[in-house]
Amino acid sequence: MDDAARSAPAEAVAHARRVLETEAAGLTTLAARLPEDFAATVEMTLSATGRVIVSGIGKSGHVGRKISATLASTGTPSYFVHAAEASHGDLGMIARGDVCLLISNSGETAELSDVIAYCARFGIPVVGLSSNPDSTLMRAATLRLTLPKSPEACPIGMAPTTSTTMMLGLGDALAVALMEARGFDARHFRDFHPGGKLGAQMMRVSDLMHGPEALPLVDPDTPMTETMLVMSAKGFGIAAVVAEDGRLFGVVSDGDLRRHVENLSQRTAGQIATRSPVTITPDTLAASALALLNERKISVLLVVDDSGHPEGVLHIHDCLRAGVA
Repeated sequence: MDDAARSAPAEAVAHARRVLETEAAGLTTLAARLPEDFAATVEMTLSATGRVIVSGIGKSGHVGRKISATLASTGTPSYFVHAAEASHGDLGMIARGDVCLLISNSGETAELSDVIAYCARFGIPVVGLSSNPDSTLMRAATLRLTLPKSPEACPIGMAPTTSTTMMLGLGDALAVALMEARGFDARHFRDFHPGGKLGAQMMRVSDLMHGPEALPLVDPDTPMTETMLVMSAKGFGIAAVVAEDGRLFGVVSDGDLRRHVENLSQRTAGQIATRSPVTITPDTLAASALALLNERKISVLLVVDDSGHPEGVLHIHDCLRAGVA
Protein backbone atom coordinates (compact mmCIF):
# COMPACT_ATOMS: atom_id res chain seq x y z
CA MET A 1 0.00 0.00 0.00
CA ASP A 2 1.46 3.37 -1.02
CA ASP A 3 1.63 6.45 1.21
CA ALA A 4 -1.39 8.07 -0.47
CA ALA A 5 -3.58 5.05 0.21
CA ARG A 6 -2.47 4.89 3.82
CA SER A 7 -3.16 8.59 4.38
CA ALA A 8 -6.69 8.48 2.91
CA PRO A 9 -8.45 7.13 6.04
CA ALA A 10 -6.65 9.62 8.26
CA GLU A 11 -7.63 12.48 5.96
CA ALA A 12 -11.26 11.33 5.96
CA VAL A 13 -11.33 11.36 9.75
CA ALA A 14 -9.73 14.80 9.80
CA HIS A 15 -12.33 16.12 7.34
CA ALA A 16 -15.17 14.64 9.40
CA ARG A 17 -13.88 16.23 12.59
CA ARG A 18 -13.50 19.59 10.88
CA VAL A 19 -17.10 19.44 9.62
CA LEU A 20 -18.47 18.54 13.02
CA GLU A 21 -16.37 21.14 14.80
CA THR A 22 -17.48 23.80 12.31
CA GLU A 23 -21.14 22.93 12.75
CA ALA A 24 -20.78 22.70 16.52
CA ALA A 25 -19.23 26.17 16.52
CA GLY A 26 -22.24 27.39 14.55
CA LEU A 27 -24.62 26.02 17.17
CA THR A 28 -22.53 27.57 19.96
CA THR A 29 -22.72 30.93 18.20
CA LEU A 30 -26.48 30.53 17.75
CA ALA A 31 -26.96 29.76 21.44
CA ALA A 32 -24.98 32.87 22.38
CA ARG A 33 -26.77 35.05 19.83
CA LEU A 34 -30.31 33.73 19.88
CA PRO A 35 -32.56 35.77 17.54
CA GLU A 36 -34.17 38.75 19.25
CA ASP A 37 -37.64 37.68 18.08
CA PHE A 38 -37.38 34.14 19.46
CA ALA A 39 -39.42 34.81 22.62
CA ALA A 40 -41.98 36.79 20.63
CA THR A 41 -42.28 33.87 18.19
CA VAL A 42 -43.04 31.53 21.08
CA GLU A 43 -45.70 33.89 22.43
CA MET A 44 -47.32 34.41 19.04
CA THR A 45 -47.41 30.66 18.40
CA LEU A 46 -48.98 29.97 21.78
CA SER A 47 -51.73 32.51 21.13
CA ALA A 48 -52.46 31.26 17.59
CA THR A 49 -55.81 29.53 17.13
CA GLY A 50 -54.60 27.56 14.12
CA ARG A 51 -51.48 25.65 13.20
CA VAL A 52 -47.86 26.44 12.48
CA ILE A 53 -47.49 26.18 8.71
CA VAL A 54 -43.87 25.56 7.75
CA SER A 55 -42.69 26.14 4.20
CA GLY A 56 -39.46 26.08 2.24
CA ILE A 57 -37.80 24.46 -0.73
CA GLY A 58 -34.62 22.48 -1.34
CA LYS A 59 -32.51 21.83 1.76
CA SER A 60 -34.55 24.40 3.67
CA GLY A 61 -37.67 22.44 2.74
CA HIS A 62 -36.19 19.21 4.11
CA VAL A 63 -35.31 21.04 7.32
CA GLY A 64 -38.80 22.51 7.42
CA ARG A 65 -40.42 19.08 7.20
CA LYS A 66 -38.43 17.96 10.21
CA ILE A 67 -39.24 21.09 12.21
CA SER A 68 -42.94 20.72 11.40
CA ALA A 69 -42.89 17.04 12.40
CA THR A 70 -41.17 17.87 15.70
CA LEU A 71 -43.67 20.61 16.48
CA ALA A 72 -46.63 18.35 15.70
CA SER A 73 -45.34 15.50 17.84
CA THR A 74 -44.69 17.74 20.84
CA GLY A 75 -48.05 19.45 21.20
CA THR A 76 -47.94 22.26 18.62
CA PRO A 77 -50.21 21.46 15.64
CA SER A 78 -48.16 21.94 12.48
CA TYR A 79 -48.21 21.16 8.79
CA PHE A 80 -45.56 21.43 6.07
CA VAL A 81 -46.52 23.10 2.78
CA HIS A 82 -44.06 22.77 -0.10
CA ALA A 83 -43.26 26.25 -1.38
CA ALA A 84 -43.61 25.28 -5.07
CA GLU A 85 -46.84 23.34 -4.55
CA ALA A 86 -48.31 26.29 -2.66
CA SER A 87 -48.60 28.21 -5.93
CA HIS A 88 -50.61 25.37 -7.45
CA GLY A 89 -53.41 25.05 -4.93
CA ASP A 90 -51.75 24.26 -1.62
CA LEU A 91 -52.14 27.86 -0.45
CA GLY A 92 -55.61 26.68 0.51
CA MET A 93 -53.98 24.74 3.36
CA ILE A 94 -53.09 28.05 5.02
CA ALA A 95 -55.88 29.82 6.91
CA ARG A 96 -56.52 32.72 9.23
CA GLY A 97 -55.41 31.81 12.73
CA ASP A 98 -52.30 30.03 11.44
CA VAL A 99 -48.71 31.17 11.84
CA CYS A 100 -46.38 30.68 8.87
CA LEU A 101 -42.74 29.79 9.45
CA LEU A 102 -40.95 30.41 6.14
CA ILE A 103 -37.40 29.10 5.78
CA SER A 104 -34.78 30.30 3.31
CA ASN A 105 -31.09 30.67 4.06
CA SER A 106 -30.70 33.46 1.50
CA GLY A 107 -34.15 34.91 2.12
CA GLU A 108 -34.56 35.32 -1.63
CA THR A 109 -36.23 32.00 -2.53
CA ALA A 110 -38.53 32.91 -5.42
CA GLU A 111 -40.96 30.08 -4.68
CA LEU A 112 -41.84 31.66 -1.34
CA SER A 113 -43.10 34.88 -2.93
CA ASP A 114 -46.66 33.60 -3.43
CA VAL A 115 -46.83 32.38 0.16
CA ILE A 116 -45.62 35.77 1.41
CA ALA A 117 -48.19 37.61 -0.72
CA TYR A 118 -51.00 35.27 0.37
CA CYS A 119 -50.18 35.77 4.05
CA ALA A 120 -50.07 39.55 3.60
CA ARG A 121 -53.46 39.51 1.84
CA PHE A 122 -55.23 37.54 4.58
CA GLY A 123 -53.39 38.93 7.60
CA ILE A 124 -51.57 35.71 8.45
CA PRO A 125 -48.40 36.39 10.48
CA VAL A 126 -45.11 35.28 8.99
CA VAL A 127 -42.00 34.22 10.88
CA GLY A 128 -38.94 34.39 8.67
CA LEU A 129 -35.98 32.08 9.29
CA SER A 130 -32.94 33.20 7.32
CA SER A 131 -29.29 34.16 7.50
CA ASN A 132 -29.91 37.38 5.58
CA PRO A 133 -31.67 40.05 7.67
CA ASP A 134 -32.00 42.41 4.68
CA SER A 135 -33.61 39.83 2.37
CA THR A 136 -37.04 39.97 0.77
CA LEU A 137 -38.33 37.34 3.20
CA MET A 138 -37.10 39.08 6.31
CA ARG A 139 -38.36 42.50 5.23
CA ALA A 140 -41.83 41.00 4.74
CA ALA A 141 -41.84 38.93 7.93
CA THR A 142 -43.83 39.81 11.03
CA LEU A 143 -41.10 38.33 13.22
CA ARG A 144 -37.54 37.45 12.24
CA LEU A 145 -35.40 34.55 13.34
CA THR A 146 -32.04 35.63 11.93
CA LEU A 147 -29.24 33.09 12.00
CA PRO A 148 -25.84 34.51 12.96
CA LYS A 149 -23.16 34.44 10.29
CA SER A 150 -21.17 31.22 10.48
CA PRO A 151 -19.09 29.47 7.79
CA GLU A 152 -20.50 26.47 5.98
CA ALA A 153 -18.63 23.26 6.71
CA CYS A 154 -18.16 22.24 3.09
CA PRO A 155 -14.70 22.98 1.59
CA ILE A 156 -16.05 25.46 -1.00
CA GLY A 157 -18.32 27.18 1.51
CA MET A 158 -21.48 26.78 -0.58
CA ALA A 159 -23.30 23.53 0.29
CA PRO A 160 -25.84 24.08 3.11
CA THR A 161 -24.23 22.39 6.09
CA THR A 162 -23.68 24.65 9.08
CA SER A 163 -26.68 26.77 8.10
CA THR A 164 -29.07 23.81 7.94
CA THR A 165 -27.70 22.46 11.23
CA MET A 166 -28.44 25.81 12.87
CA MET A 167 -31.93 25.84 11.33
CA LEU A 168 -32.61 22.40 12.79
CA GLY A 169 -31.24 23.44 16.15
CA LEU A 170 -33.38 26.57 16.24
CA GLY A 171 -36.42 24.51 15.25
CA ASP A 172 -35.76 22.12 18.12
CA ALA A 173 -35.31 25.07 20.49
CA LEU A 174 -38.66 26.48 19.38
CA ALA A 175 -40.44 23.13 19.78
CA VAL A 176 -39.02 22.54 23.26
CA ALA A 177 -39.79 26.09 24.41
CA LEU A 178 -43.40 25.56 23.30
CA MET A 179 -43.49 22.18 25.07
CA GLU A 180 -42.38 23.79 28.30
CA ALA A 181 -44.89 26.62 27.96
CA ARG A 182 -47.76 24.19 27.29
CA GLY A 183 -46.81 21.86 30.16
CA PHE A 184 -46.46 19.04 27.64
CA ASP A 185 -45.37 15.94 29.59
CA ALA A 186 -44.64 12.25 29.04
CA ARG A 187 -48.33 11.28 29.02
CA HIS A 188 -49.08 13.76 26.24
CA PHE A 189 -45.99 12.56 24.37
CA ARG A 190 -47.22 9.01 24.48
CA ASP A 191 -50.56 10.10 23.00
CA PHE A 192 -48.71 11.20 19.86
CA HIS A 193 -46.35 8.20 19.81
CA PRO A 194 -48.50 5.12 20.53
CA GLY A 195 -46.64 2.77 18.20
CA GLY A 196 -43.42 0.78 18.47
CA LYS A 197 -40.86 0.71 21.23
CA LEU A 198 -41.30 4.36 22.17
CA GLY A 199 -45.04 3.94 22.66
CA ALA A 200 -44.49 0.91 24.88
CA GLN A 201 -41.97 2.72 27.05
CA MET A 202 -44.39 5.61 27.58
CA MET A 203 -47.29 3.39 28.68
CA ARG A 204 -48.65 3.81 32.20
CA VAL A 205 -49.70 1.07 34.58
CA SER A 206 -53.31 2.18 34.03
CA ASP A 207 -52.94 1.26 30.34
CA LEU A 208 -52.03 -2.35 31.13
CA MET A 209 -53.52 -3.30 34.49
CA HIS A 210 -56.55 -5.52 35.04
CA GLY A 211 -59.35 -3.43 36.53
CA PRO A 212 -61.37 -3.71 39.75
CA GLU A 213 -63.43 -6.64 38.46
CA ALA A 214 -60.26 -8.77 38.33
CA LEU A 215 -59.18 -8.04 41.90
CA PRO A 216 -59.00 -11.12 44.19
CA LEU A 217 -60.47 -9.38 47.24
CA VAL A 218 -61.06 -10.88 50.70
CA ASP A 219 -61.43 -9.37 54.14
CA PRO A 220 -59.13 -10.16 57.09
CA ASP A 221 -61.64 -12.57 58.65
CA THR A 222 -62.04 -14.69 55.50
CA PRO A 223 -61.04 -18.31 56.23
CA MET A 224 -58.02 -19.45 54.26
CA THR A 225 -60.08 -22.20 52.64
CA GLU A 226 -62.21 -19.51 50.99
CA THR A 227 -59.20 -17.29 50.35
CA MET A 228 -57.49 -20.00 48.35
CA LEU A 229 -60.61 -20.45 46.24
CA VAL A 230 -60.56 -16.72 45.43
CA MET A 231 -56.85 -16.91 44.57
CA SER A 232 -57.48 -19.84 42.26
CA ALA A 233 -60.50 -18.25 40.58
CA LYS A 234 -58.77 -14.96 39.78
CA GLY A 235 -55.59 -16.64 38.59
CA PHE A 236 -52.98 -14.14 39.80
CA GLY A 237 -51.57 -16.25 42.64
CA ILE A 238 -52.44 -13.63 45.27
CA ALA A 239 -55.33 -12.39 47.36
CA ALA A 240 -55.73 -8.74 48.32
CA VAL A 241 -56.87 -8.43 51.91
CA VAL A 242 -58.85 -5.23 52.45
CA ALA A 243 -59.97 -3.61 55.69
CA GLU A 244 -63.49 -2.35 56.43
CA ASP A 245 -62.70 1.07 54.95
CA GLY A 246 -61.62 -0.54 51.67
CA ARG A 247 -57.92 0.16 52.13
CA LEU A 248 -55.37 -2.53 51.49
CA PHE A 249 -54.65 -4.48 54.68
CA GLY A 250 -52.14 -6.93 53.20
CA VAL A 251 -51.53 -9.50 50.50
CA VAL A 252 -51.63 -13.30 50.62
CA SER A 253 -49.24 -14.83 48.08
CA ASP A 254 -48.21 -18.35 47.15
CA GLY A 255 -45.13 -17.79 49.26
CA ASP A 256 -47.27 -16.97 52.29
CA LEU A 257 -49.18 -20.23 51.78
CA ARG A 258 -45.94 -22.21 51.83
CA ARG A 259 -44.63 -20.41 54.88
CA HIS A 260 -47.83 -21.12 56.86
CA VAL A 261 -48.67 -24.55 55.49
CA GLU A 262 -49.15 -26.01 58.99
CA ASN A 263 -52.76 -25.54 60.17
CA LEU A 264 -53.40 -23.32 57.14
CA SER A 265 -57.05 -24.32 56.94
CA GLN A 266 -57.62 -23.11 60.51
CA ARG A 267 -56.34 -19.59 59.84
CA THR A 268 -57.78 -16.43 58.31
CA ALA A 269 -56.49 -14.24 55.53
CA GLY A 270 -55.61 -11.50 58.01
CA GLN A 271 -53.41 -13.89 60.00
CA ILE A 272 -51.50 -15.05 56.93
CA ALA A 273 -51.23 -11.83 54.93
CA THR A 274 -48.00 -9.92 54.47
CA ARG A 275 -48.60 -6.43 55.80
CA SER A 276 -47.35 -3.35 53.85
CA PRO A 277 -46.86 -5.23 50.58
CA VAL A 278 -45.20 -3.76 47.50
CA THR A 279 -47.77 -1.77 45.50
CA ILE A 280 -47.82 0.69 42.63
CA THR A 281 -50.06 3.55 41.46
CA PRO A 282 -51.94 3.70 38.14
CA ASP A 283 -49.98 6.68 36.78
CA THR A 284 -46.59 4.99 37.20
CA LEU A 285 -44.73 4.30 33.96
CA ALA A 286 -45.10 0.65 32.97
CA ALA A 287 -41.33 0.46 32.47
CA SER A 288 -40.84 1.47 36.12
CA ALA A 289 -43.36 -1.17 37.21
CA LEU A 290 -41.50 -3.84 35.24
CA ALA A 291 -38.23 -2.78 36.85
CA LEU A 292 -39.83 -3.11 40.29
CA LEU A 293 -41.20 -6.56 39.46
CA ASN A 294 -37.76 -7.72 38.36
CA GLU A 295 -36.02 -6.12 41.32
CA ARG A 296 -38.34 -7.77 43.87
CA LYS A 297 -38.43 -11.05 41.90
CA ILE A 298 -42.22 -11.10 41.92
CA SER A 299 -44.71 -11.51 39.10
CA VAL A 300 -47.70 -9.49 40.31
CA LEU A 301 -48.25 -6.00 41.71
CA LEU A 302 -51.40 -4.62 43.26
CA VAL A 303 -52.33 -1.20 41.91
CA VAL A 304 -53.65 1.21 44.54
CA ASP A 305 -54.74 4.83 44.58
CA ASP A 306 -53.13 7.52 46.72
CA SER A 307 -55.32 6.50 49.68
CA GLY A 308 -54.37 2.84 49.51
CA HIS A 309 -57.57 1.53 47.93
CA PRO A 310 -56.95 -1.29 45.41
CA GLU A 311 -57.79 -0.32 41.83
CA GLY A 312 -56.35 -3.19 39.83
CA VAL A 313 -53.62 -5.74 39.41
CA LEU A 314 -50.62 -5.84 37.06
CA HIS A 315 -48.90 -9.06 35.98
CA ILE A 316 -45.39 -9.12 34.56
CA HIS A 317 -46.77 -10.82 31.45
CA ASP A 318 -48.94 -7.76 30.79
CA CYS A 319 -45.80 -5.65 30.49
CA LEU A 320 -43.96 -8.13 28.32
CA ARG A 321 -46.89 -8.62 25.94
CA ALA A 322 -47.08 -4.86 25.43
CA GLY A 323 -43.40 -4.69 24.54
CA VAL A 324 -42.28 -2.95 27.71
CA ALA A 325 -38.69 -3.83 28.48
